[in-house]
Amino acid sequence: MCGIMGYNGSKNAIPIVIKGLKSLEYRGYDSAGIAYFFNEKIKIIKEKGRISELEKLLNNDNSNLCIGHTRWATHGKPSKINAHPHMVGRVTLVHNGIIENYKELKDNLEKEGYSFKSETDTEIACSLIDSIYKKNNDILETLEQIQTILKGSYAFLIIFQQDKNIYALRKGSPLVLTQNELGTFVASDIPAILEYSKKFYFLEEGEVAKLSKESITFYSKKNIINKKYNTFNYDLTTAKKNGYSHFMLKEIYEQPKVVKEFLDYYFENFKLIPDISKYKKIQIVACGSAYHSGLVGSYFIEKYGHIEVQSYVASEYRYKEKFIDKDTLVILVSQSGETADTIASLRLAKEYQATTLGIVNVIGSTIARECDEVIYINAGCEIAVATTKAYTLQVLTFSLIAYKLGVIKGNIDNNLKDKIKTDYLKLPQYIDDLLKLDYNNLTNKIYSKKNVFFIGRQLDYYSCLEGSLKLKEISYIHSESYPAGELKHGTISLIEEKTPVVSIVTDEKICEKSISNIKEVKSRGAYVLLVKKSNILVDDSAYDDKIEIPNTFDLVSSILTIIPLQMLAFNVSFKLGLDIDKPRNLAKSVTVE
Repeated sequence: MCGIMGYNGSKNAIPIVIKGLKSLEYRGYDSAGIAYFFNEKIKIIKEKGRISELEKLLNNDNSNLCIGHTRWATHGKPSKINAHPHMVGRVTLVHNGIIENYKELKDNLEKEGYSFKSETDTEIACSLIDSIYKKNNDILETLEQIQTILKGSYAFLIIFQQDKNIYALRKGSPLVLTQNELGTFVASDIPAILEYSKKFYFLEEGEVAKLSKESITFYSKKNIINKKYNTFNYDLTTAKKNGYSHFMLKEIYEQPKVVKEFLDYYFENFKLIPDISKYKKIQIVACGSAYHSGLVGSYFIEKYGHIEVQSYVASEYRYKEKFIDKDTLVILVSQSGETADTIASLRLAKEYQATTLGIVNVIGSTIARECDEVIYINAGCEIAVATTKAYTLQVLTFSLIAYKLGVIKGNIDNNLKDKIKTDYLKLPQYIDDLLKLDYNNLTNKIYSKKNVFFIGRQLDYYSCLEGSLKLKEISYIHSESYPAGELKHGTISLIEEKTPVVSIVTDEKICEKSISNIKEVKSRGAYVLLVKKSNILVDDSAYDDKIEIPNTFDLVSSILTIIPLQMLAFNVSFKLGLDIDKPRNLAKSVTVE
C-alpha cells in the first residue's frame, strides 16, 4: 500500500523519483506528490489522482534531492490537501503506514499551538517531529525520540530545511536502499530501485538511515552501524511487461516457466523442503490469496501427513484464544513478506515459542528474516495487484511439503511416489496447454452479469475461493464461492435464470455428490461452467460449457484448476475495459493492519 521513492545525487532528482513512483503504481494509490529543494527552499507539488495528473503540474525545475509518495487513503479522503508530502516548520515528510495514537498526539500538539490543514495522521507526525526538533535542534536525537512516541506503523522519508540529506526510518512498513556512482536511492519496494543496482539494504526497525549525495550512513541509537547488503537475483525483465498488454497477463503466462524452475530447483535440492513430521500441530496463517493457498496446504498435510492443521486469516489469528506451544509449527505465507497482520502473527507465535516457517517470494523481507525457516517461491517480481504466479507457487510449495511428508511417514509408497513425481514433471506443459484454450466464448457469457457463483467440495471449494476472489477483485462483478453441499442451506435462493455458476469437480470419491449439486443449480436456470478432471464423467445436460484438466493426483490438479479461472477473470476484466493491473481500492502489499 502506498509507494515511497527518494533520491539524492548528481542528477536531476525529479524525473528519477517520478519514474520510481511509476514503478510502484501497482501498490495502489489515489494521489501523488513530490518535495524537492529549489533555490534553497523546499518546494512541494502534489495532486489527487494518478501520477499523470501530478506530471501536468511539473515544470523544468532541477534539483539534486527529491522525495515522493503515492498515497492510498486511510486518514482522510483522497484529496490534494491530504496528499503527501506534508510540511510543518522545517520538516517535510512522506509516510507509509498508520499512526495509531494520532488523536492523543494531535491534542497535545494543538496545546502547543499547532494547527492542521489536512485530515491525515501524517501531518500530525510531521508536526511532532518539528516540535521536538525545535527543542533540541538535533536531527538524529529527534528521530530517536519520535520512535519512542509513535504507535502504529510507518516508513518515513524526511528532509529538513537547511540540511541536504534524506533521512529514513521505519516500523512495520518496509524500506529498501541502494547507492551507485549517481547517488543514493530509497524506496518502499525493490522495483523502484532495480535499474540502479542489484545490491540493496533493508532498513531494520529502530534504525535510521541518512542519504547524502555520495553515501548512506546507518545509525542505531545515534551510533553508526555497518550493514551487509542483499543481492537481487531475479531477472530484471520480470519487472517489465515485455510486450504483454498487462502485467497480470504476463505473469499468468510466466507460470509454466516459474513452475518448471521451482520444481527443477527443489527436486534437485529436496532437503530444502522442510521435514515437518515431528510436529503434533500445525497452524497456517496468511491473508487473501495466500490464505487460500494455506487452505489447500492444510488439506494436503492432513491427507498425506495425518497431522492436524488449522488455517487462519492473519487479522483474526492475532486476537483468538492461543493454542500455541513449542510443539506447534506456524507457517506464515506472504508474497511480499511484508504483510502487516502476518508479521504480527509471526511475532506472536514466536512469543509462544512455536517454530515458524515462512513461505515468501521476496528475498530478505521481514517474514523471511524473522522466521526460523523459510522457503522462497522464487516467482520473480509480481507487479499486478491480483496475484497469479505467486499463488500457484505457494500451492505448489504446500504440495511438495505434503509430498515429502507422505513419503517420510510411509503414506506415499515408492510406486505412488514415482507416479506423483511424473505428474509434477508434466505440470508446466499441462499449464501451458490450459493457457492456450480459447476463453472468448466463456467471457462473453459472464462479463455482463451482476453475480457469479463458484461451487465445489473440499479441495475444489478452496480453488473456488481463489477463483471467485480473482474475478471480483479485477472485474468488480459480485462473486461468491460456496461449498457445494451448502446450496440448500440458503445459497440456492440466489440462483436466477442465466446466473453464472462455475463448478469444480476433481475428486473422484465425492464427484457424484458434486454433480448432484450442479444439477440442482442447472435445473433452476443457471448457466453452468464446469471445470473437471478429464476422467470424471458428467452428463452433458448438467452443464453448458466445460473445461477439462488432465487426470492427475490432487497434489497437481489443485494447481491446474486455478489456471482457467485466472484466464477467465483476466478476459472478463479486459472485456469490460478496466484497469486490470491496478484495480480500484486495492493494494499489492498490505503493510497496515
